[in-house]
Amino acid sequence: MARKYSKSASKKVGRALHERKKGTLKSGPGGKGGKVKSRKQAIAIGLSEARAAGKKVPKKAAKKKTAKKKKAKKKKA
Repeated sequence: MARKYSKSASKKVGRALHERKKGTLKSGPGGKGGKVKSRKQAIAIGLSEARAAGKKVPKKAAKKKTAKKKKAKKKKA
C-alpha cells in the first residue's frame, strides 16, 4: 500500500512540533502571530508548510455541516 504522506512531510511536522515545544513556533503569515501552544495546531502548520513545498500530503478534509444547519436549510426550501 502506498504512503499517504511523504517522509519529508513528516519531517516538516516533526520540526514544527519541536519548535512548539521550544516555544519558538508562531502562527500567522510570516510568523507574526502569537505563540502556538496547541499540538494539533503545530501539526497543521507542519502539514501546510509541506503542502506549500509540494510534498505528498492529502488534501484538507472538507468541513462537515452540522445537523442543525441542514434542518434550517430544509425549512427554508
